[in-house]
Amino acid sequence: MTKVESGEKVIKKNQITAGIWRGITIFSAVLTVLVLGFLIVYILVKGVPHLTPELFAWEYDSENVSMLPALINTLEMTILTLVVAIPFGIGSAIYLVEYASSKNRFVPVIRMTAETLTGIPSIVYGLFGMLFFNSMFGISMLSGALTLAIMVLPVIMRTTEEALLSVPKSYREGSFGLGAGKLRTIFKIVLPAAMPGIFSGIVLSIGRIVGETAALIYTAGTFTKAASSIFNSGRTLSVHMYLLSKEGLNTDQAYATAVVLLVLVIFINFISGRIASGVQKQHGEA
Repeated sequence: MTKVESGEKVIKKNQITAGIWRGITIFSAVLTVLVLGFLIVYILVKGVPHLTPELFAWEYDSENVSMLPALINTLEMTILTLVVAIPFGIGSAIYLVEYASSKNRFVPVIRMTAETLTGIPSIVYGLFGMLFFNSMFGISMLSGALTLAIMVLPVIMRTTEEALLSVPKSYREGSFGLGAGKLRTIFKIVLPAAMPGIFSGIVLSIGRIVGETAALIYTAGTFTKAASSIFNSGRTLSVHMYLLSKEGLNTDQAYATAVVLLVLVIFINFISGRIASGVQKQHGEA
C-alpha cells in the first residue's frame, strides 16, 4: 500500500466521521426545536381559549381565580431579586477577573463553589430560606427574594466572569496607555464591551426567578392578594399555576396562567436583548 492510498483512506475516514457528527448535531438541533415548538403550541392551544377578562380582575376569590395579583407579585419578586443579586454577582466577577491574582488559591475554590451551587435542588434553597430568612422577615416577598438571589447569584457571577474574560486585553492596555485608571477602565471600557454576555446571565436568572415554585412556597407563601409591601406574603405566577393545577378544580385557568407566564418570559427576554444591543451599539460608536 502506497502512502498516497493510505492518506486517501485517512481523509475519507475523517470525512465520514465528520459527516456522522454533523448529522448528529443537525438531528439534535432539529429535535430540540421541535420539542420546544410542541411545548409552546401545546400551552397556547390549551390556555388561550380560557384567557378571559375575569382572570385579570383585581380580587381573587373562589369563583374567579384571578391571576393579576400573582402577576404583580411576579414582577415585584423579579425586580427585588435582581436588585440584590446583580450588584453582588457582577462585583464578584469583577474581583475574580480584574483584581484577584491568578496565583490566588481561593479563586478556583470560589469558582467550584459557584458551579456547585447551580446544581443544588430548589427545594433545598427553599428549606434554607424558611429556616434562615423567615426567622428574620417572616413569610414575605423579601424572604423569597433573598432566597432566589442566592439561587441566581452563581449564574450571574459565572456568566459575567466569562463575559469579562472574553474582552480583549488590548482594550485594557489601550485605556491604561491613555492614562485611565483601573476602576475607570473597568466601568468605561470593559463592562460596556462585556454587556451582552452579562445580560445573557441576567436573562437566564430572570427565567429561573419567574419559573421558580418550590423555594417560594416555603419563603414567600401562597397569599392570593398583591403584596403591598416587601414584608407581606404573596404568590407568584408559577406558584399560582402550581396550586391551581394541584387542586384540580381550575385546570383550564392553570393553562391560561401558563400562557401569560410564557408571554412574560418572552417579553422580558426581548427587552433585555434590545437593551444589550443598544449598549453594545453605543459602545461601538463611542
